[in-house]
Amino acid sequence: MTDLGRRNRRTAVAASVVIVAMLGLTALSVPLYNLFCAVTGYGGTPRLGGVAAGAATTDRTVTVFFNADTDPDLPWTFRPVRRSLDVKVGEQTLAFYEAANHADHPVVGRAVYNVTPFKVGSYFSKIHCFCFEEQTLKPGERVEMPVSFYVDPAMLEDANTGEVTQITLSYTFYIDKEATAKLQREHAAGGSTS
Repeated sequence: MTDLGRRNRRTAVAASVVIVAMLGLTALSVPLYNLFCAVTGYGGTPRLGGVAAGAATTDRTVTVFFNADTDPDLPWTFRPVRRSLDVKVGEQTLAFYEAANHADHPVVGRAVYNVTPFKVGSYFSKIHCFCFEEQTLKPGERVEMPVSFYVDPAMLEDANTGEVTQITLSYTFYIDKEATAKLQREHAAGGSTS
């Protein structure tokens, strides 16, 4: 093989490696971004899991507002049971949302969420949430779905967030079209709807 042939081959191999690496990073970008947001609270994404800090280290309260939106393709109504709660910083709190399926078949939905103002996202921790998994509602079914959370007292010590007195937790439910279509086929055939 000539020198020119070897250089061309090395260039082709290097280009192939770069292309494969770029494709791999592209495939991993969404999961890595979601992980980054969940860990850091970037973009108003609350931290997930963990346990509350225990008793509040202060008597300071914040008002948490609850917002609910539904994608037009999802035949559900979705709303918070209460529009707001005054919660002590550091204290575990339980809130509920209500959803009802108005379709004549089972429907699968998935909720996405964020917290505003965005700068408090890393201090808003969800312990348990209906948004961690997809939700399936049978025809005409109405359910209450809990979310357990706390506001980390460290928020009060942060110069950028110490003045925050109001936080909004927002959810938007979207239809999982593939899972819903599968359930519709099962429902039409008289199969299981769970």
